[in-house]
Amino acid sequence: MKNVFCETKNVKGSARLLEHVMLIKAIKLKSIEARRYVEPDDKPRQIRIDHNSQISQVINNAEKNLSIEFQYTASYGPIGMIKLDGTIVCEDDDAKQLAKEWQDTRKLPDQIASNIHTAVMHTCVPEAVGIAKDLGLPPPIPLPQVRLGSDSKKGQSQSGVEVA
Repeated sequence: MKNVFCETKNVKGSARLLEHVMLIKAIKLKSIEARRYVEPDDKPRQIRIDHNSQISQVINNAEKNLSIEFQYTASYGPIGMIKLDGTIVCEDDDAKQLAKEWQDTRKLPDQIASNIHTAVMHTCVPEAVGIAKDLGLPPPIPLPQVRLGSDSKKGQSQSGVEVA
């Protein structure tokens, strides 16, 4: 279980930590869709991988329980994509208020939304790594570059994913 702490400011402007704790009880995947659009030999050298996490629904299904439906997508541009849909079940004292706020504005408080999206990424990215391997796509995480000897230039770093 993960705890979510929300920081607020009191009237005098000094920061304090609220006793607000959101417990994530379960993260369940409902569907997995993955596609490779090109043959493995047709891969370009540089591939941009975009990650996206969306909350599609927030439902108060019990006194303190929220059911949050989400969608995670790793897009490889013209090469392929991985999409995971799931549900996060969490407990919060303000569950009814959060669900009502979602219904009215389609938004959650920033700190809570940030923690939900982080939980989605921490669950879905490792899952997407295995799926990418099965499809012959590069992993959706940057792999470290190791440089040894005189070929390495001090202070320079290379970003992006290279596929040979």
